[in-house]
Parts: sequence; structure tokens; C-alpha cells
Amino acid sequence: MSNIKFRLTLLNFLEFAVWGAYLISMGLYLGSEGLGSNIGWFYSVQGFVSLCMPALMGIVADKWIQAQRLLALCHLLAGLFMIACCFYGLQAAGHVEFGTLFTLYTLSVAFFMPTIALTNSVAYNALEKEGMDTVKAFPPIRVWGTVGFICSMWAVNLLGFKSTPYQFALSGGLSLLMALYSLTMPACPTNQSGEKKSLVDALGLRAFALFKDYRMALFFIFSMLLGSCLQITNGYATSYLEAWGALPQYADSLMVKYSVIVTSISQMSETLCILLIPFCLSRFGIKKVMLMAMLAWTLRFGFFAIGNPGPGFTFIILSMIVYGVAFDFFNISGSLFVDKETDLSVRNSAQGLFMMMTNGFGATIGMLCAQLVVNHYVFDLPQGSDVLTGWQTCWYIFAAYALVVAILFAILFRYKHVRSEE
Repeated sequence: MSNIKFRLTLLNFLEFAVWGAYLISMGLYLGSEGLGSNIGWFYSVQGFVSLCMPALMGIVADKWIQAQRLLALCHLLAGLFMIACCFYGLQAAGHVEFGTLFTLYTLSVAFFMPTIALTNSVAYNALEKEGMDTVKAFPPIRVWGTVGFICSMWAVNLLGFKSTPYQFALSGGLSLLMALYSLTMPACPTNQSGEKKSLVDALGLRAFALFKDYRMALFFIFSMLLGSCLQITNGYATSYLEAWGALPQYADSLMVKYSVIVTSISQMSETLCILLIPFCLSRFGIKKVMLMAMLAWTLRFGFFAIGNPGPGFTFIILSMIVYGVAFDFFNISGSLFVDKETDLSVRNSAQGLFMMMTNGFGATIGMLCAQLVVNHYVFDLPQGSDVLTGWQTCWYIFAAYALVVAILFAILFRYKHVRSEE
């Protein structure tokens, strides 16, 4: 491995390790502080800030501050606010107020979310300076980001941080380390040409003209509908798995004690399923691949509903395995479809629109709706109620939603695939 590839591998590892330190386990901590009914707000705010902050930071990086320096600044601020979450959580243990913790967390996430795109920009720039093909060189580097995410999840579980605010301290510390390391990256150029662009062009809003095309409009709408599923298991999976600990026979089960590590199987599956995408796209086409993703989401939720730490543990593992198909076949295949079907003049903006519809509108609306469902069947129940039955009802509802979206997509979306001969 060349020196620059190794450096970019470490950059991606740290970038996603920051996220993995709290994204899967935060729901457990919130529940332990009596904030379980507000979990949806914490996860939906990621989608909300993704509607504007990445685009705004992109403009800053294009015109005024080199991308690697802006990446460092964003991580510095994100890390400090995340550490503040930890300090507040420790100081107010048992009496954490939603407003204070949510404000600190939102400020951290607002500066973290743009760093994903900035990290990609820094990597692309460095590879191009070395004369490498980014399409071939970047994916093996990006995979190590998922490895970093998994390593943080394991660390949080094994260190006993999964129900404590120390997970925020781990994330914040990694973010500060990432800020320092970003400054060692090759310098990225800024555009000093003085060419003026309208705000519409700068924010990539020209891509909304794609909605005039019926097929593309339908694709983006279904992307938003399926994007509603993206954060549900991130927010609620570990809380559900640990709820089984209330039953004496399951209190010391591996699924309960190592709920975060068990959930990390989803990310492991994700790294492997990426390899299937080129074959599946060339053989089956985007419509069938997207249907596979939708049906995989149905199975993801359905297996959660029928699984348990005893005889049903196999279904929990199967739920983790199908996540790779659910996530990758939707996000990555959808992105490739947008790249293929849009004109070069709006291609970057179209990718931004795809992310806005999925991780912005879709994830935000999906988590807020999921919060209403989970609160009704789980967190708002009187003490002593059958919470596990409530959880299972929630997973069945989410599975039914994904199945309905799949059926409608199969009926309404028209796309003739020409099979590749390669």
C-alpha cells in the first residue's frame, strides 16, 4: 500500500470511528436517563442538519478555506460539543434535561455531518495529485471507514460505555484526534476565479429540475420513502435487544450483554455486500436491485419482531445479515443509478439531491414517525405492561411499511434493463 493510501485509510477509519462511538448505543443511554420517548429527536436531527450544513460547508471549502483545514475546524467544534455532552451527562446524572443535552448534541452533529463529504473531497484530491484513478483506488480505502465504525462500537460495549455518557467522550476525543490528523493531509485548492454563482447554483438546487422527468421524480420520491427506514434500527435496535434482559432467563444472555457488538454484525454485512453490487446491477438492473433492498428492509424489521435471545436468536443474526443488502443495495446502487441517468452538468447536484431525499427528508420524517409508533407501543405504556410485545408490534409495523413501499415501487416504477454481457 502506498503512503498516501495508508494515510487516507487512517483518515477514513477515524472519520467513521467518531460516528460509531455513539450512533448505535446512544438510544440505550437516553433510555437510562428517562429520555427514551425522545430518541427519535436525537436521530432525526442528523437528517435535519444534513439538509443544509454539508452544502454550506461545501461552499466555504470551494471559495475560502481549504477542505482539509475546514475538515479540521469542523471536527474540532464537533468534538468539543460532544465532550460537553459527556460532561453535562455526568454532572446531571439521573436528572438530565432534554433541552440542554439536545442542544449540545445538535451543535456537535451540525458540524460533524459536513465532515463526511469533506473527508471524501480531501481523499479525492490526494489521490488525483498522485495520479490515481479515484473510482478504483477509493472504495478499498472507504471500506476501512466501516471498520472504524465497528471498532468504536466494540470499544463502547467492552468498556462499559453503552449506557453512559462516556460514549460521547470517546467520540469527542476521536474527533479532536481527527482534527489534528486532517491538517497533515495534502492541501486542497480553493476557487479564487471570482466567478459568481447564484445561491440556487451554489446549493445545487438546479437538480430539482429532474422532477420534471416522471421516472426520475418517482425514483427520488421512493428514495425518500425508503430513506425513512435508515435510522430506525440505529436508534432503537440496542434498546430492544436489552429489553429482553427484563426476563430472568435472558438477563445474562450474550444478546443482552453484548447488544452493541451483536448489532455490529450489520456493519460487517455491509462491507461484504458492497462486493455484490456490480454483479447484481449488471445482471438484474436498478429496479430489481432496489426491490431487493426494500424486501431486505422488510426482513430486517420482521426478523427483529420474531427474534429473541433464546430459540429465536438465529432470526436476530439473520436480521443483522440482511442489513447489508438493505443498506448497500439502496444507498450505493441508488447513487450509481443517479450518476448514470443524469446529465454531466447536474450530476454532482443530483447526487446531493439523492442524499437530501434519503438522509435528509427521508431519515428525518422516518425517525419522527417511528418515534410516535415506539412511544405509543413501548415508552408510554403504564409500568408493568408487556413492553416486549409492544416492541414486536413496532417491528411488524415497520416491516409492513417497507413491504408496502416495495409493492408500490414494483407497480409504478418502469425501467427496462439491458443486461451486461460482461
